[in-house]
Amino acid sequence: MNRILPVTAFLMAALCLYVSQNRAEPMKTSQAVGIPENTARATFAGGCFWCMEYPFDRLDGVISTTSGYIGGHVVNPTYQQVCSGNTGHTEAVQVVYDPAKVTYDDLLDTFWQNINPTTLNRQFADRGTQYRTGIFYHDASQKEQAEASRAALSKSGKFDKPIVTEITEATAFYPAETYHQDYYVKNPVRYKMYRSGSGRDAYIEETWGDDAAKH
Repeated sequence: MNRILPVTAFLMAALCLYVSQNRAEPMKTSQAVGIPENTARATFAGGCFWCMEYPFDRLDGVISTTSGYIGGHVVNPTYQQVCSGNTGHTEAVQVVYDPAKVTYDDLLDTFWQNINPTTLNRQFADRGTQYRTGIFYHDASQKEQAEASRAALSKSGKFDKPIVTEITEATAFYPAETYHQDYYVKNPVRYKMYRSGSGRDAYIEETWGDDAAKH
């Protein structure tokens, strides 16, 4: 892991420069413009949002995932602004799903099994408040379930360090620029290299074993 970090940090710096110079027109919607009837919305921050879309997209009952920014104080932030760590936002994924096919508890399980909940303001090679982990609840039921799932995980003995993932009420969610959406589909080779190089895949496999393959 320590040998990978300097290389990954260089790649991430280069990436920030690249996307700031080659930006497509960003989507500027301060909230999802409604959701289909009989569906629900959930929002999770698990570090790099590229790596969080795919695990949720794989679930039967998930209708869509959107990469974006939440939890900050700047209206309509750009990726470059969020990358600086000065807006207060964290990278997140908003999930629209059919509760008749996939439950919120299922989404929580997928979330926990794709992050390291014991690192503060960091996920794998990515460091800064913009990579902090969090569950952003949209109603009282989600809050209760999220807190129960965190408490159960804390008592499970799975981790030897405290869980620092925050659980807070969802605020304005700003969809990220178009080129960030479905990154794993648009750039599959870079996506796989990034996941592997950051140490995320190795951590998930080591921590969850066979369960990791499900997500």
